[in-house]
Amino acid sequence: MNDRVSQPLGRDERSDSRTAGTLLNLARRHRAPVAYSAYALATAVAFLIGYAARFDLAIPSAYTAAIPLQLGTLIVLRLAVGRAMHLMEGRWRYVGVDDVLRLGCASTLSSALFASLFRGFPALPNVPWSVVLIEWAVFTLGVAAMWVLYRRGTEWAWNRGVRDGEPPRRRLVVVGSGEAGNVLAREINRMPSGYRVVGFLDDDPLKRGTRVQGIPVLGAVSEATQVLEAVRPDEIAIAIPSARPATLRRIVSELEPVELPFKVLPGIQALIHAERGRDRLRPLRIEDLLGREPVSLELPELERDLEGKTVLVTGAAGSIGSELARQVAANRPDHLVLLDQAESALYWIDLELRHQHPALGLEAVVADLCNEARMKAIIERVRPHQVFHAAAYKHVPLMEHNPSEAIYTNVLGTWKLAQAAGRAQVERFVFISTDKAADPINVMGATKRAAEIVVQRTQDRYPNTRFTAVRFGNVLGSNGSVIPLFQKQIARGGPVTVTHPDVTRYFMTIPEAAQLVLQAGLLEEAKGEIVMLEMGESVSIVELAHNLIRLGGKRPGIDIKLEFTGLRPGEKLHERLVGTDEDLRDTSLEGVRILRSPAARTSEKDLQTVVELARNCAVELEPAIGALLHLVRPRGPSRDEAVRTLRVRSSSAARTG
Repeated sequence: MNDRVSQPLGRDERSDSRTAGTLLNLARRHRAPVAYSAYALATAVAFLIGYAARFDLAIPSAYTAAIPLQLGTLIVLRLAVGRAMHLMEGRWRYVGVDDVLRLGCASTLSSALFASLFRGFPALPNVPWSVVLIEWAVFTLGVAAMWVLYRRGTEWAWNRGVRDGEPPRRRLVVVGSGEAGNVLAREINRMPSGYRVVGFLDDDPLKRGTRVQGIPVLGAVSEATQVLEAVRPDEIAIAIPSARPATLRRIVSELEPVELPFKVLPGIQALIHAERGRDRLRPLRIEDLLGREPVSLELPELERDLEGKTVLVTGAAGSIGSELARQVAANRPDHLVLLDQAESALYWIDLELRHQHPALGLEAVVADLCNEARMKAIIERVRPHQVFHAAAYKHVPLMEHNPSEAIYTNVLGTWKLAQAAGRAQVERFVFISTDKAADPINVMGATKRAAEIVVQRTQDRYPNTRFTAVRFGNVLGSNGSVIPLFQKQIARGGPVTVTHPDVTRYFMTIPEAAQLVLQAGLLEEAKGEIVMLEMGESVSIVELAHNLIRLGGKRPGIDIKLEFTGLRPGEKLHERLVGTDEDLRDTSLEGVRILRSPAARTSEKDLQTVVELARNCAVELEPAIGALLHLVRPRGPSRDEAVRTLRVRSSSAARTG
């Protein structure tokens, strides 16, 4: 990482800076008197220059006697017109083109009124036209110059460190010299931001060698290693709000050799809402480098749907469940029930929501999803209007070693909860599934596919409740996600472990996942269906690891090594969102699709067999798994063949584990 800092100021320079800062602070505290005095003085100087220029410094006595009356009248007119046009209220530190135009209008109007008085009334002493014109030009240009000098003086004072003890400002190079880069550089350099922009990088060859805000465009991004040596920056800011993830990945890759930390200007909203230049920048995050644009689903009707309702969230201590709870709580339900087995994590999300929403009726329930009597009692007592079912075992290799727990919780737990919700006539039941349920080859994926079938078949039993399943891929930053693992490995210096050089996955952010779940509950057409978010292209895990290493200011393969460990038990090389016997259809919401699965053709007998065997799967594991695989892959192997395959795979998993 780069540890260069700017040179500290000398004693004389600090003294000059403090003096300038004192004068600027004095002017700011007495803005109105200073403005009136400055405009009056500028008028007097311009008027006298007008007369001196008109008569070559030899003003005739006939005019000299009239100057006090004329000057006094002009000052009164100029200040009155300036006040009417809000010149006195303007902040010189932020002066712009509009202020200069308003100055021109005010000076023109006041000069015209002055000329009409002293040339239109014979009783008043005459003033030459040339004096009026010269005075108007000198005043207008003089005040504009005064504004510019004040603004530059303020910026200079901040740049020189007017405040005692201010740390050295970090030198910043901005990628992108367009409108966003221009605004960012202007705001950073004229405000106490802790940064100073020292150069731009831009791939447009027409901009090379030009200057923006007086700051040079050094060259293209690909030339960063050569051109940045001259300015020796401490950080790099990417100011291209419209850049797609593929463009950001290219920029990060090309800037990798300079070994500097990155920041990014995320979008135009940052320019609008941030108060200071440094607030507009944030560290570059891994979601900025995804293979697609993050989806933001508009939910204007969500507040109307949840307001005054009772909502139950299972798995509320997990990544998705806790974000669901946050977004539900923000839409003013009457009562929110958080249910989970993990008491410590449940305590923290309960504490967080109580602090953020003190008026919300909130209840944290520690319970086992598979305790049928307990779940029935909770549903009957709480009487929720909506249930969001996020509780599940999700870790693929662990569930390969512990298949009975996956079947018991993911299948039987979902069955019991769905039946209880149907009997209680809950309005909506939304189940959270996974892309591993598409053509499942592992226990976890098979249990999730079986749970999808449970939800769809329960819809037939209880038509008054709207049952929906939601399927999506890996979630960035969730518990068990590969990204926290990579980050820990990078923090300790590597190596970063990847199972296979060709492995790919679909990713989405936690807010995206929560929004999709909430939207699925609102879609009328999703009743009894599986909803899926359009997730773009899958992401190479090797490329993901490289990007995380770069974001940490390190070089992949040089500072941090990659190590390939081989696919884990039950792991696919490439995930799919849609099974081979499933098809898609569009919904009324862009980016959200409905999966038509063969669940309607699933035998009720096969489903009941799985449910019954799941009740005692710890003892009768092989029959339970055989029935499960036969249920979720009806065109696949027979039940006995599935069990034989499982024995081989379980033995292999035990050896590799």
